[in-house]
Amino acid sequence: MSLVESWQPKTKLGRLVREGKITSIDEIFQNNYKIQEPEIVDILLPNLKVQVLYSTIVQKQTAAGEITRFRSLVVVGDGNGHIGLGLGKAKQTRIAIEKATAQAKLNLIPVLRGCGSWECSCGRPHSVPFRAFGKCGSVRIELKPGPYGLGLVVGEFVKPIFMLAGISDVWSFTKGNTSNRINFAFAVYDALKNLYKLNVF
Repeated sequence: MSLVESWQPKTKLGRLVREGKITSIDEIFQNNYKIQEPEIVDILLPNLKVQVLYSTIVQKQTAAGEITRFRSLVVVGDGNGHIGLGLGKAKQTRIAIEKATAQAKLNLIPVLRGCGSWECSCGRPHSVPFRAFGKCGSVRIELKPGPYGLGLVVGEFVKPIFMLAGISDVWSFTKGNTSNRINFAFAVYDALKNLYKLNVF
């Protein structure tokens, strides 16, 4: 039995997708729908790739003693202008990753790409079309368009985010505590999200 056949949607958007009235993920963003079921993404983007960025142990002190859990940070993307980032916590690593993956699918956003560098006029969607800023906690990041062939001039930790978003060339400037990997990743996510927000159709 396929996912479409076995899935019982709980939201209006889910029913529209299940009935085939919405057949593209971009239709969802254009109509400002909110994704509340990860199955929607599974159906509309079947080739979505998942990568674990970070996984660590966290402990909580209670009256009964210390409770140990695992926390995972996951990025999902299709390499063609769609990206999602999620954080999950559970008693087992596998479950934490599953929770983070589901959350990343719910946080899926469109990423506006282009060729905005004055050094390059190839017209291909290999970089960002204009400057964008993002922040999370103390981390601030600025993204600038890069010429074709430049590569990703960003922290090694966040390179998979750009790769899964379909961006291969970009300059970046950061401030704040980038050693906090979660804040660093979400600052990048915020900058990519702002690209779409700032675009005027």
